[in-house]
Amino acid sequence: MEDLVGLLRIRVKRGINLALRDSLSSDPFVHITMGSQKLKSRTVENNCNPEWNEELTLAIKNPDEPVNLTVYDKDTFTSHDKMGDAKIDIKPFLEVHKMGLQELPDGTEIKRVVPTRDNCLSEASSIVSNNGKIVQDMILLLRNVECGEVEIQLEWIQIPGSKGL
Repeated sequence: MEDLVGLLRIRVKRGINLALRDSLSSDPFVHITMGSQKLKSRTVENNCNPEWNEELTLAIKNPDEPVNLTVYDKDTFTSHDKMGDAKIDIKPFLEVHKMGLQELPDGTEIKRVVPTRDNCLSEASSIVSNNGKIVQDMILLLRNVECGEVEIQLEWIQIPGSKGL
């Protein structure tokens, strides 16, 4: 617990135009990894535009460790089909938290992150103040697949007694 810097809540909101992996549709779920941590969303059956609206939480020990998101099509009798992956670039988000900003008016844009070849963003992403918390909404363009995006939101949870960022 003393190595913990904080918790990163990832709200997996929805998939957009995900690839077809079965004859008529796909049964997608999201798998998020960071180091040895593995988190999984529920499966949405027969839907290439699934609404997950699920919160998954990672314990952050090393902020430099990559956070990876992979979408799979659930298969019952064979291995799950990969539907693309993305790297979640949490560095700009964590840099904002190091600033120690408190009590900003709701909707205040603190930083804007533009898409690059390295960050998998499909469009610019804003880090904003929302109900006393700092959040970042992003739409990730899936790699290694013909189409598909995943909309997520990052939120930092500071743990009392943790060493912080």
